[in-house]
Amino acid sequence: MPRASSRSDHLVPDLLAPGLDLVFCGTALGPASFKARAYYANPGNTFWPTLHAVGLTPERLTPQRYPELLTLRIGLTDLNKTEYGSDHELSADAMDAGSLHAKLRKYRPAAVAFTSKNAASLALGVKAPAYGRQVQLLEGAVAFVLASPSGRARSFWTLAPWREAADFVMGLRQSRERAA
Repeated sequence: MPRASSRSDHLVPDLLAPGLDLVFCGTALGPASFKARAYYANPGNTFWPTLHAVGLTPERLTPQRYPELLTLRIGLTDLNKTEYGSDHELSADAMDAGSLHAKLRKYRPAAVAFTSKNAASLALGVKAPAYGRQVQLLEGAVAFVLASPSGRARSFWTLAPWREAADFVMGLRQSRERAA
């Protein structure tokens, strides 16, 4: 059963700004993230260690430091902003791909990376997307499908698509440095 609240301030807000290099998009907050009011807060989740391992952050950040990602031109959002729980617990009608598309049009990030195949499938309209960079753009953004960092998805874990997304971001950063 999905856990929802009628209060508008119960979930962690989007971390978005114009011109980001990369926006990570998950399905919804898990219970630990809801409780901590921070993205990817479950201790078994490898999101934060992976960001550092692939070079997207200069140090390993804690979930509570998620707002610092904006200084690195990285954003965060979810498809379901009204519920929290595991994917199988969430209401299908609360998955709002249209809202994600609108956010991408508004903020124009260079890339969007989905931290679950379920989120990618819903947003891209593709039944079973492959890991890695997608052929189609999503509202002008390069799209990546990443292996879920959730501890529950460990049997599907692969770092390769995360490295591919990081390489894309590193290329953007190098281009900006050369132009400066």
